[in-house]
Amino acid sequence: MLVYHSTHWFFINGEAALDRNRRGLKAKGSQGGFTLIELMMVVGIIGILASIVIPTFIQYQARARTSEAKATLGAIYTGEIAYFTEAVRFGSLGEIRYVLTGTNRYTYRTGAAGAGGGANANVTAPGALTQDTANASFGTIEAEGTTVAMSSATGFTATANANLDGDTTIDRWHVNDLRQGLQTPDSNDVVN
Repeated sequence: MLVYHSTHWFFINGEAALDRNRRGLKAKGSQGGFTLIELMMVVGIIGILASIVIPTFIQYQARARTSEAKATLGAIYTGEIAYFTEAVRFGSLGEIRYVLTGTNRYTYRTGAAGAGGGANANVTAPGALTQDTANASFGTIEAEGTTVAMSSATGFTATANANLDGDTTIDRWHVNDLRQGLQTPDSNDVVN
């Protein structure tokens, strides 16, 4: 029902009425909310921020995963030095009694077992003295790079290889009897 009052129309018992300053009709009792345009603007802003943040987060995550290779190769180095003091030669993963725990993303290799040592023979039997390779338990198993795992009476080289982000570049690390190679990767899968 419409009632005329001082030249302004009011809806009696209706949904709208003129405000006190005569600026137009306003809804009475309705809830405030966002318009579709405002919501779309928020979604667009979130999309832009996500397109910037997600790749950066993935890169930081991959960079953090490289610490696995450094820590494990450091432990293999310690095991090799301890084994050398007992056997007067460097050994394989099985001979130094190194066992990986948890899920590893890298494939680790040392030189072959035995007094003669030599290049990695790809023996993956866990717990065997002849084990010289520990395959990645998560991700793909990568082939050796240009730095080859080996052992002898006078030196050793252990390697770690992984593809951290699914591209064509492989992350490769190594450590030798002089503890070289732990600070700089042979091939970096994580680009700064």
